[in-house]
Amino acid sequence: MSGKRQLFEEVGDVQAARPAATPGVIDSTRRGARVAVRVWLMILFALVVLMISVGGLTRLTDSGLSITEWRPVTGALPPMNAAEWDSEFEKYRAIPEYQLQNRGMSLEEFKVIYWWEWGHRQLGRVIGLVWALGFFGFLLARKIPPGWTGRLFLLGVLGGVQGAVGWWMVASGLTGTMLDVASYRLATHLGLAFVILGLIAWFVFQLGREERDLMQARRAKEYKQFSISTGLMHFAFLQILLGALVAGIDAGRTFTDWPLMAGGILPPDLFALEPWWRNFFEDPGLVQFMHRVAGYLLFIMGFVAWRIGRRSANPTTRTAFNAVMAVLTLQIVLGIMTVLYIAPWHLAILHQLTAVLLWVLILRARYLSNYPIVTSVRERLA
Repeated sequence: MSGKRQLFEEVGDVQAARPAATPGVIDSTRRGARVAVRVWLMILFALVVLMISVGGLTRLTDSGLSITEWRPVTGALPPMNAAEWDSEFEKYRAIPEYQLQNRGMSLEEFKVIYWWEWGHRQLGRVIGLVWALGFFGFLLARKIPPGWTGRLFLLGVLGGVQGAVGWWMVASGLTGTMLDVASYRLATHLGLAFVILGLIAWFVFQLGREERDLMQARRAKEYKQFSISTGLMHFAFLQILLGALVAGIDAGRTFTDWPLMAGGILPPDLFALEPWWRNFFEDPGLVQFMHRVAGYLLFIMGFVAWRIGRRSANPTTRTAFNAVMAVLTLQIVLGIMTVLYIAPWHLAILHQLTAVLLWVLILRARYLSNYPIVTSVRERLA
């Protein structure tokens, strides 16, 4: 117990004698290289966005079935001489797409679509290499922040699964009478790409702030904004899957009037395919109709989310919801233009990239609702 203080004792002298405050438990633990890991994840994010774009162009150029084998290691090398090119071309001529759609294609024409698909697969290998070098490099250097090893390893696992799903998708178009890959497999492939992209974005958001800041911010969690943004996230993901179904069967080029479809509210000849469930995946009219209706409903839900987001006490959260609403409106306009102009490749890719932007902005609004950046009254008035 300390001794008695004198009546006129200087306070500064007592404070100087006190021991220095010890840091908290969070500050005392190994922090890891948060900034470096975040930069690495940003590079992965950019590569995945590029992968989605190249995949879309590969589909739009009908190049996805030009390589008929899955060789994860040896397939990294393209044909190196005339004999190897002839061998690859011969394999392509054995599949339905060539026999029913591209019969008579020259070797030079085949090389164009081959290079698109080869580049798409090569980019996948680059992403895997960047992940492996980064993850195992940080792991060996003991620079991964505490609690992040499992999350970062999960990205690599999902990347490997994505490669297998990609081959599962391609294999659906190599037999029978299929001219393209199965639309539901394409939707699975694209959906998983958006899951990976979303996880990377979320991790980048979290690593941008210290753990103690996140823990403190979560105490001010905005439950209404978080709930509506979570629902919007799930609905947007459903719309992305429906968009993949549209792309898989070129449904966007079937009914090119708006707001009606072939002059009516409903497309003609609904449920003409047997069994009935095939229509939800393979009937161009029904698939495009579902995509349109989901787009309208997503816009309505986005408007509701924006109204709720505006009630946030934090300017950063309000700005995040404003950005979601702005890009969602742009995406609706681009979707209508893509239909009216019969889905030209530049509009189709822009529509897809805007979906990526919207997806990330919804995740950011959700993140800021869960971990709000609280602003004091003095800061707001400044």
